[in-house]
Amino acid sequence: MKKVCTFIAALLMVSVLTSCAETHTRESTGQYIDSAAITTKTEFALMKAKDVPSHDIHVTTFKDRVQLSGFVDNKAQVKRAGEIAKSIKGVRVVKNDLLVR
Repeated sequence: MKKVCTFIAALLMVSVLTSCAETHTRESTGQYIDSAAITTKTEFALMKAKDVPSHDIHVTTFKDRVQLSGFVDNKAQVKRAGEIAKSIKGVRVVKNDLLVR
């Protein structure tokens, strides 16, 4: 009986540890927190920029990759928003899907 309980406890422990592990479609807990911080920093930097309409830009981060989506007024704003996102510490890749209205 003791071996069965130990085995069940070991299975539960493995289950708990793997539920926090990353996969190619899911971030680990630490990566999720890092991504949230990068998203917040990027949104704040876009809000501070006077030459970019940040209220129309949506920022999503997954595993240090930032995606910008939404609408801006011209191509210069598309480029500028991408530059701002790339300047954030921790960002490895920026996918700039902004559209000019």
